[in-house]
Order: sequence, then structure tokens, then C-alpha cells
Amino acid sequence: MTGLAATGANPAPVPTTTRSAADIEAWLRLTGARGLGTGALRQLLATFGLPHQLLAQTVSALAAVIPEKHARALLAPPDAATMALVERTVAWAAEPGNHVVTLADAAYPRPLLDLSDPPLVLYVKGRLGALGGPAIAMVGARSATVQGMEDARRFARVLSGAGLTVVSGLALGIDGAAHEGALEGAGGTVAVIGTGADLVYPARHRDLAHRIAAHGAIVSEFALGMPGRSHHFPQRNRIIAALARGVLVVEAAARSGSLITARLASEMGREVYAIPGSIHAPLSNGCHLLIRQGAKLVETAQDVLEEFGMAGGDAARPVAPAPMPALDDVLGLTLTHDPVTLDALCARTALPPEQVMASLLTLELAGAVERLPGNAYRRVS
Repeated sequence: MTGLAATGANPAPVPTTTRSAADIEAWLRLTGARGLGTGALRQLLATFGLPHQLLAQTVSALAAVIPEKHARALLAPPDAATMALVERTVAWAAEPGNHVVTLADAAYPRPLLDLSDPPLVLYVKGRLGALGGPAIAMVGARSATVQGMEDARRFARVLSGAGLTVVSGLALGIDGAAHEGALEGAGGTVAVIGTGADLVYPARHRDLAHRIAAHGAIVSEFALGMPGRSHHFPQRNRIIAALARGVLVVEAAARSGSLITARLASEMGREVYAIPGSIHAPLSNGCHLLIRQGAKLVETAQDVLEEFGMAGGDAARPVAPAPMPALDDVLGLTLTHDPVTLDALCARTALPPEQVMASLLTLELAGAVERLPGNAYRRVS
């Protein structure tokens, strides 16, 4: 995991989030309280006001809302670790493009209020304005296929070009491809991460994270310095779903985090879209399951834009894939988008294995053919 240095991005014209060290300390003491969920903390805020007002109460006053042991812990003087985190957060928030946004701020993204447990504090690196426009979430498999990665880039490029902000999770595979494509359009992109906003995970997305912060925003609900933990990523999925008007699943296995994001989106009244694939491809199973459950099947970015009620100008037209290199006449008749083994190709073409392998290698290097586990191949659009 690597650090993410501040960018020089200028914040969008939204209400300022500049706050004092005392204010940051109060919010961090509240969000760091052990044993208290978001529901209890929101109830405390509703009863007593802002965190500094809440922390000025007596134990007996707080004990009328939460258990007394939690009230005593909350009002206890902050320990050294908490104060070190406060100091670190104050310094981070003073850097250009960094923002600490609380539930009490006008800059807090309104769509997150649809959650039953909206984060009390968000750490945003980049443009706050990126969180306010119409958005589409794009999610999918980390171990995506070549075709899935290309679909994610093309869809994101067209959707961003039409003015939609593409929201994803900065993970490997479909997430990264969606961010890359969206950066080419006017809508930009937002990455919701499962670590502190000062870290980049996975480390290989360091450069991508810098570009997102410069032209969009990186969002986290986790305190600075917090490493990625397994339960953080399903937790951040609810924010991805809430920030967008709909979720597009590009590739997904039958059991995956992408389906969790789609379910959360559906529960919040967001639309769910899915790109179909081969019946033989494991990473199409999740998309097909969603379609059977009522997700809208989409084949082009224009399909999504029509669902959003957006006019389809030049930017909305699907981007044609690069032309595929010519296949050997015989091999071209047998190699389809469905996986086929080398032995089957040899049997169908009556060609020797070395000739088939040579053709397949050339096509694979050109990006026209994808090699799959089990010595199988399939054509890539």
C-alpha cells in the first residue's frame, strides 16, 4: 500500500469544508467511539447537536440515549493515538484538494442520505463538485477478461463523454478499466475506496489514483492511515451504489461483490444494468443472474443513456471496437466468442497443432484472441 500525495486540483464551487482542529477532533472522537454504530451516533447528534455540543454534555445526559458505559467512554479524554490522528487529519485537510466533509455540511452528497447508515465523515481528495452531478456506477470482476476490460473502457468513455460521472471502486479489473475510460470524457470519475484517503490500494493503481484526484474525486469513509481490510470493501460498495442513479455490471461471477453492489442499488431504488456474455463464460453468470432477476440488459452505452433520458449526440454513440486482424479462413470459421479448446480447434480444422498454435499466438498478441484456463481460446470482439 502506498501513500497518495496531494494534488493541485482546484475544488469545485461548493460550500467550503475548512474547519478548525477542535472541530476535526470532535468529529473523530465521535466516529472513533467503540461500541456505537452509525444509528446511535446519529441519534446523539439529533438530540444534542454538533459533536462539540454533544461532548459538552454530562454522562447522565448521554446515558439517556446510549448505555452509560458508552457514554463514559465517549466523554473520556482522548488518548494519544486519537490526538495523533487528529493532528494528521488537520495537516492532510490543509493540503490543496483535500476535504473532510461531515454529515452537517452543505457539501455532503445528498444521495448518501438514502442509506440507512450514511457515513458521518467523508474524506475526499479532488473536486467536491464531482460528487454532485448525475452518475452511473460501473462494477465487475477483478480478474476480468480482455473483452470485459475493453467493454468497461468503451462504455465508461462514452458515458463520461455524455456528461455522466462514472463511479467505481479503484479495484483491479473492471473498476480500473472503467476509471481509465471515464477520464477520457467530460463527466470524469469518482473512486470510492476501502482504505484511508491517503493510501492507494492496490499499489499498481497509484498513477491512476493521482489522475482521478486531479480530474474527479477519491472518497473514503475510513480514517487516514486505515489499511484495506476484507470487510471494508463490501462496506464501501453501499457508497458506490448510493452515489449513482444506476449500477452497470460488466462482468461478474455468480457469487461476487459486484452482485452485492447491484442488490444494494436495487434496494435504494436505483436501476441495475448488466452486459450479457457467453453462456460458457463463468464471468457472465452473475450478469445473467441479474438479468433474470430484472436487471436491464444493455449492449451499448446508448442503451444506458436512453434509460437516463439523455439525448444521444455524437458523444453518446457507441465506440466501435478496433478491427480484428484477419483470421485464417479455416480457423475463422471455428473460433467463436465461446471458449473452445486447442484439441477441438485442431479436430474442427483438420490442421496440425503447431499451425493452429502459431495462428493463435499471433492473434493473442494482437488482442484478437483470448487464452483461457484449460488451454481454451475464444475470439475477442
